[in-house]
Amino acid sequence: MSAPTSETATNSDGARASLEALRTEIAKAVVGQDPAVTGLVVALLCRGHVLLEGVPGVAKTLLVRALAAALELDTKRVQFTPDLMPSDVTGSLIYDARTAEFSFEPGPVFTNLLLADEINRTPPKTQSSLLEAMEERQVTVDGTPRPLPEPFLVAATQNPVEYEGTYPLPEAQLDRFLLKLTVPLPSRADEVQVLTRHAEGFDPRDLKAAGVRPVAGPAELEAARTAVAKVSVSTEIAGYVVDICRATRESPSLTLGVSPRGATALLSTARAWAWLTGRDYVTPDDVKALALPTLRHRIHLRPEAEMEGVTPDSVIHSILAHVPVPR
Repeated sequence: MSAPTSETATNSDGARASLEALRTEIAKAVVGQDPAVTGLVVALLCRGHVLLEGVPGVAKTLLVRALAAALELDTKRVQFTPDLMPSDVTGSLIYDARTAEFSFEPGPVFTNLLLADEINRTPPKTQSSLLEAMEERQVTVDGTPRPLPEPFLVAATQNPVEYEGTYPLPEAQLDRFLLKLTVPLPSRADEVQVLTRHAEGFDPRDLKAAGVRPVAGPAELEAARTAVAKVSVSTEIAGYVVDICRATRESPSLTLGVSPRGATALLSTARAWAWLTGRDYVTPDDVKALALPTLRHRIHLRPEAEMEGVTPDSVIHSILAHVPVPR
């Protein structure tokens, strides 16, 4: 492998600095959600999608809006409701009486960053309209495939405690999300800081007034993705990822383990994390750092294990503790 040129290294360092600056900008609007911010940046680097789960009022929507404001990318928001139709997301053919022809009217999915708010509040038919967009990065209407802009990321939110009037995401769609990030309630110190900001006039609807400004755009993102693709992965690390995923398929607490798609996702997120931390190779710690958000939504608990208080996170923690770590 040839050594990187000084220009390539400079581009890589500049892209890393720009993406690191995203954290500073988002922190002007969102307090104390660094793991979720990091997860969103990793998803951007891996061309993946993110499912944000948390109770109402923990700034899930604000987090995605702040990310969009800190990036020079087009963004749209869709509030998912029970009466939302697939065409409301993807777009539809409109008849033009003047020309006596049908023309395609693009839906909100034709954007760089789509905020799918409360995605589990819409029926499966509308949820499935996102499947092609998320996997193939295109929308087919009337037999004609239409490519989506690049980059394209879906950031979906859902409430984990309110089930009345919701439609749980099917396993096939959950598997299309690169990461599932939990957005917890803030600590006391963070909550005091939130209230102090509001007392000083912070308006979550006006991010520009809060000082959030674009610090990265498509050029920096493409340079970063190119650099991530050059992060090396040893045979031992690839074997470690496979062993972790195979262990989920053999766990007595699970009816469904991680598929090979999940293994490739874990390798991708570990490479992105390694690059963000300044390395051009992946270590076992990189794999461990991204195992929970990458795998927690790809496994399914047995009912009896769930009744005993077992959680997806506890199963993954146990597997990480028992799978031999390469030296």
